[in-house]
Amino acid sequence: MGKITVRNIRVYAYHGCLNEERLIGSDYLVTVEVFSNLEKASASDNLNDTIDYVLINSIVKQEMKISSNLLEHVAKRIINRVFNEVKAAEKTVVAVSKINPPIRGDVEMVTVTLKEKRP
Repeated sequence: MGKITVRNIRVYAYHGCLNEERLIGSDYLVTVEVFSNLEKASASDNLNDTIDYVLINSIVKQEMKISSNLLEHVAKRIINRVFNEVKAAEKTVVAVSKINPPIRGDVEMVTVTLKEKRP
């Protein structure tokens, strides 16, 4: 079993329960880990035998464009897309972080992490 990680994809998006968050938007970081058998790819040196991280990046950017109230909902949509489009994915972990969330206090970011095995 191996793992491909696409770490800290930077996106500006419009998520949140407050109207201001959905109008103004904010910065986000998304990390996706995809677990798969990478043995064939390690021997073949062929992109078709591994997880295409360009596709993972594209999925994240597309899903982050869809406004949601909760980061949990966004993370779940990303996981669903990974399982639908990456047949070799056996397990996926998605972390969505809102940088400088609009809460009282000095908070760098809030992160929601979901982890699922292929159904």
